[in-house]
Amino acid sequence: MPTRVCCCCSALRPRYKRLVDNIFPEDPKDGLVKADMEKLTFYAVSAPEKLDRIGSYLAERLSRDVVRHRSGYVLIAMEALDQLLMACHSQSIKPFVESFLHMVAKLLESGEPKLQVLGTNSFVKFANIEEDTPSYHRRYDFFVSRFSAMCHSCHSDPEIRTEIRIAGIRGIQGVVRKTVNDELRATIWEPQHMDKIVPSLLFNMQKIEEVDSRIGPPSSPSATDKEENPAMLAENCFRELLGRATFGNMNNAVRPVFAHLDHHKLWDPNEFAVHCFKIIMYSIQAQYSHHVIQEILGHLDACKKDSPRVRAGIIQVLLEAVAIAAKGSIGPTVLEVFNTLLKHLRLSVEFEANDLQGGSVGSVTLNASSKDNDEKIVQNAIIQTIGFFGSNLPDYQRSEIMMFIMGKVPVFGTSTHTLDISQLGDLGTRRIQIMLLRSLLMVTSGYKAKTIVTALPGSFLDPLLSPSLMEDYELRQLVLEVMHNLMDRHDNRAKLRGIRIIPDVADLKIKREKICRQDTSFMKKNGQQLYRHIYLGCKEEDNVQKNYELLYTSLALITIELANEEVVIDLIRLAIALQDSAIINEDNLSMFHRCGIMALVAAYLNFVSQMIAVPAFCQHVSKVIEIRTMEAPYFLPEHIFRDKCLLPKSLEKHDKNLYFLTNKIAESLGGSGYSVERLSVPYVPQVTDEDRLSRRKSIVDTVSIQVDILPNTIPSDDVVSNTEEITFETLKKAIDTNGMEEQEKEKRRLVIEKFQKAPFEEIAAQCESKANLLHDRLAQILELTIRQRKEFVLSRKETK
Repeated sequence: MPTRVCCCCSALRPRYKRLVDNIFPEDPKDGLVKADMEKLTFYAVSAPEKLDRIGSYLAERLSRDVVRHRSGYVLIAMEALDQLLMACHSQSIKPFVESFLHMVAKLLESGEPKLQVLGTNSFVKFANIEEDTPSYHRRYDFFVSRFSAMCHSCHSDPEIRTEIRIAGIRGIQGVVRKTVNDELRATIWEPQHMDKIVPSLLFNMQKIEEVDSRIGPPSSPSATDKEENPAMLAENCFRELLGRATFGNMNNAVRPVFAHLDHHKLWDPNEFAVHCFKIIMYSIQAQYSHHVIQEILGHLDACKKDSPRVRAGIIQVLLEAVAIAAKGSIGPTVLEVFNTLLKHLRLSVEFEANDLQGGSVGSVTLNASSKDNDEKIVQNAIIQTIGFFGSNLPDYQRSEIMMFIMGKVPVFGTSTHTLDISQLGDLGTRRIQIMLLRSLLMVTSGYKAKTIVTALPGSFLDPLLSPSLMEDYELRQLVLEVMHNLMDRHDNRAKLRGIRIIPDVADLKIKREKICRQDTSFMKKNGQQLYRHIYLGCKEEDNVQKNYELLYTSLALITIELANEEVVIDLIRLAIALQDSAIINEDNLSMFHRCGIMALVAAYLNFVSQMIAVPAFCQHVSKVIEIRTMEAPYFLPEHIFRDKCLLPKSLEKHDKNLYFLTNKIAESLGGSGYSVERLSVPYVPQVTDEDRLSRRKSIVDTVSIQVDILPNTIPSDDVVSNTEEITFETLKKAIDTNGMEEQEKEKRRLVIEKFQKAPFEEIAAQCESKANLLHDRLAQILELTIRQRKEFVLSRKETK
């Protein structure tokens, strides 16, 4: 019961107090006296200078009733306050608001859930009122702290706990709405407030079921969900908070998310982390996306020594953020993203190498193996992120990223790369090479350049082809696949998948265009370099079936995308040279690899003959393939790459009809208008420093010294012996030049013609080959001369 005052004392009391006392009934169950409330409201509107006194008196009564646990009168007082707030909007309302907030704070401090909810509801109503003038002294520090604490309520009754948490979330939402519309809205974005607000919201958001089933932008919850489900209400408030963030305070709102995820160990598994950052990326303004990405990168750096699964979880979150940001503005963070990811890729490989070296018997080995698998998860996550990010960049930026990644690939014997591999060792270096090339493969996927010069500039082609001569079949495969991504501008690669004899190439419906001037210029400049790497790549001892398939695809794509008549002749010369190398076998390859080369040559010549559609050429190729099918199926890809294929013991005794003959190819192409003079010049790859840098045998050991002076090493109609008995008469004829003027004139004419038409790289390679041959011949002459001199001296002694 309220304290009653006598009539004499009541008449002496101020009017505003009498009006306030009259709104309280004898029995609180009767509720607010509406008639007296209308009088009080009219008085407050008519005399706004009395508002602060009315508020102070109501606060005094409410404080007394709270202490005395008179909940009914507390409800009436708050209802009266709410109605006065809604009715009065004068400048004099500021002091009244202070009294109101003081009363709300009293309710929130009480231990009764009903009063806490009551105070929260009143504050939310107040937060929705737009004040005419800003308040420069009002602060909401207490309310932020109190509402955040309510969000973590641990009441024993689940229903009451849920009610208190909902009230806390709604209170935070009210604080956010009130402060961001205030002139002093920056105060709410201070770290001490964000460190309370954001974790409170995330704590309640964790209760969402089936988080990972959401696809795309999180949908706004319905009104029913917002009122009954703390998780949905917290998510809605979190989105609203982020949507109001600006350039200067974005980071303060995002950083507490990392602290919460770290503290609760939510990076592994990371479904909730991914869900949070999807909300962040879809809620913030698009131009601020790069801020979030920078924060994720910074946190990844801070966690570089954490467990692999934690790092993998952070990288997966980065992937999701990048996937959303790539559709809009990502600002200046492109190179920073790739640089950070590549740095962590190197760290992961280094950790993996250290674990393998430190592993021993027993449990330590098992532990090292587990870490090794976890590091592979990290590496795959990094590569996936790099690939997705790169594939969504515009072409000009993707070209820069391709160069950037290629500059990181370490090549033995060079220091041009910018990645620190001093701690990796050979195994770690190989691993980082594979990882970087896989990243490059992802970035180049789907890249379509109008000209091949744009896709493969010299500054990119040279370092790309260097790993193609490494003594590692997987590295060579990745290089070829990258080249295919860049060469295949008409999506023909899928039609060429798998090395085989294609009965009718027309059925593939190959898409191609007329070779442009830029592509022709590219082949004149870089063609010999491409041929060389294909030639040497075919002769590697560790090649597997996939290597031959990719090499075949390379030849086919060059034919489709870059081949004019001159390039076609060069490619056929290359194919014949590969056939010769398999027959002569100066590299001591196994029979499987020799037959694999023969099968590759057959598949390619079958393809190119149908592409250029010269009937005589097609007929010769078809005839050879037909004979091979009956007599030597191991020379065809369908058989040699099949399990348990029977291999021959040698290739020397095979009939010449099993081979593709240069003279018949030249005859068939010459009849169709092709310039076939260069077919008579065997292909010889140029000599470079890459062989030394890539730890392979010298090219001088792989090229026949006879190839530049003998017509052909395979049997033909005008076959001649490749060796000649060296006698004194032979040497005398070789030195004596009398009577050979006509032959010399013809030789000079051929030399001049060769220098006019042949590529410079080919001429240089042949000159070196001739120098090697001359050296060998002189050595033979010297040995023979010494032997004959000894015989002459011995014969003189016997005569004496």
